[in-house]
Amino acid sequence: MSIQNQLRKKLREPGKYAQAILRWRRLSFGDAPPIFGNSKPKSGSHLLLQILNGFTKIMPYAYTASEPVRTIRKEGGRRSAREIGTDLMSIYPSVIGWGYVEASPENLAILCRKGRVNYFIYRDPRDMLVSQVFFATDMHKEHGMHAYYQSLPDFDARLKIAITGIDQDELKMVSVRQRYEGVFEWLDQLQVMCIRFEDLINNRNETLLAMLDEVEKTGYKIPTPRDKALGILIEAINPKKSHTFRSGKTGGWHEHFSEKNKALFKEISGDLLERLGYEESNDW
Repeated sequence: MSIQNQLRKKLREPGKYAQAILRWRRLSFGDAPPIFGNSKPKSGSHLLLQILNGFTKIMPYAYTASEPVRTIRKEGGRRSAREIGTDLMSIYPSVIGWGYVEASPENLAILCRKGRVNYFIYRDPRDMLVSQVFFATDMHKEHGMHAYYQSLPDFDARLKIAITGIDQDELKMVSVRQRYEGVFEWLDQLQVMCIRFEDLINNRNETLLAMLDEVEKTGYKIPTPRDKALGILIEAINPKKSHTFRSGKTGGWHEHFSEKNKALFKEISGDLLERLGYEESNDW
């Protein structure tokens, strides 16, 4: 990373704080509850982040954290529970954080304290897999699967690996069913509002209003009238502004799953789609 980019990154949150001072005409913040937006990779995290950035325009939040809280280091390897916990504890009242963290006892002990707001977004596993393959193959050269996906002859072969997972030499990626074990752990948490990516696309207004309700469950009163707040949040959503944007739609897996892909997915995933509510049976 260049010195210029390092400086820009370091000044990003102070700059947001200065904007908040001007917007809300106040020097101190701390009234609004801390918020954490969480996701599995390729499941709508940047859509959720755009909404959280919209929150700063309807409630007096100092800023949205510039960098996500990660379980895996960018350069590879897992971060310690203490490192992740330190990041989560730094999300104070009137600050919005986001990231990709697991429902470990240590993380839950911090995030599920009274007065905190948590969102977890998840997505149809079939669309998630398609998104992951395109992202790792074409958009993110530093992705751990990039070189291997590039070595395969076509999308069909890559999707097969995404479904089954791989444990070969230094490559390790779990199957689609194993990926979603962590999703179910979040779905079991009563103090976390779990959101389907599809609902933010196809049932947007109701979902956004429910997200605002989640904030007020802490006892905090949002100062912006709901109609105006809803309009601000809708305006904040612009998938094309995300550097990971590809299609921004639901059900795109229909265009990419062959009959063999479907059969393999059913074999590996079992009743995953039924448990998540995306299908009523395994006959799809």
